[in-house]
Amino acid sequence: MKKSAIFMAILAAVCYGISAPVSKILLGELSPIFMASLLYLGAGAGMLIVNLLRGKKSERKEAKITRTELPYVAGMIILDIGAPIFLMIGLSLTTSANASLMNNFEIVATAVIALVIFKEAIGKRMWMAIFLITVSSMILSVEDFSTFSFSIGSIFVLLACVCWGFENNCTRMLSLKDPFEIVIIKGFGSGFGSLLIAAASSEIIFHGAYIVCSLLLGFVSYGLSIFFYIRAQRELGAARTSAYYAASPFIGVFLSFVIFGQNLTLSFSVAAFIMAAGAYLAAFERHEHSHAHHELEHEHRHSHTDGHHTHIHDYPVEGEHSHPHIHEEMVHTHAHTPDLHHTHAH
Repeated sequence: MKKSAIFMAILAAVCYGISAPVSKILLGELSPIFMASLLYLGAGAGMLIVNLLRGKKSERKEAKITRTELPYVAGMIILDIGAPIFLMIGLSLTTSANASLMNNFEIVATAVIALVIFKEAIGKRMWMAIFLITVSSMILSVEDFSTFSFSIGSIFVLLACVCWGFENNCTRMLSLKDPFEIVIIKGFGSGFGSLLIAAASSEIIFHGAYIVCSLLLGFVSYGLSIFFYIRAQRELGAARTSAYYAASPFIGVFLSFVIFGQNLTLSFSVAAFIMAAGAYLAAFERHEHSHAHHELEHEHRHSHTDGHHTHIHDYPVEGEHSHPHIHEEMVHTHAHTPDLHHTHAH
């Protein structure tokens, strides 16, 4: 695995980790649906400004979204409308620390969907990680072990994780395209969709300071986080990027204890230990074997130093660039992840 991709995944986790505890504060004045719309609008607007500041020269390195990818774009937007709404409702009904740690169930949802629907390879170590994270999430979902009553808030958080699991896999299919374009489309599409729902439900509350804070939080926790996440997915695949992303709930938990002074319960401590073990197994999985690359034509940002892009140019080329190119058939052995260049069966 490339260290740069792992670093991007961890950066994404850090940016998103502050979301739950800060959102919990802002939900004191804003409704869950309106809050969800502001987070994505902040992401779209913030990344649009950053992209404009970059200038047009840097855009030549990235491939643009085409009509072929539109079904994945539509799925990404629809799922991103539902997921944060479920999360904000869950946050309003459970503790910030509980919601932060339960967000790790997104790894399970992403991995299972990647395996079953998108045929992404998942090894024994990853399955063990999925099992441990599932057990941890189940412990956190139970409100009272003496009566086995389930927390409604936790169920909404789990629903958000399932939506994001599907969304992560849709985004993976777009990960070779310009990440700025993806985040801007995702931010404005999901943001305005949620805003329409908030307006129809009469849940829009004009509280200037809270709205501004929500937009800024959206830029960091959703905009920058999604950008780094997409860059990581290019090389790590959907399941493994989510595994490194597992650091974000623990950051959220730490901030929750600092901000809200929440007390550690026995069930929470046990769940945290089990989830940490699962996250460790997922993050340090290694996958290496002889595999074949079939002929493939597509367009994305690439360089000629990775051993997979061996095509020849009629003009001098240095560093990373983007253009339509053909991968010739090749058989070789190296450590790899299920990125969009390694979709072979096992």
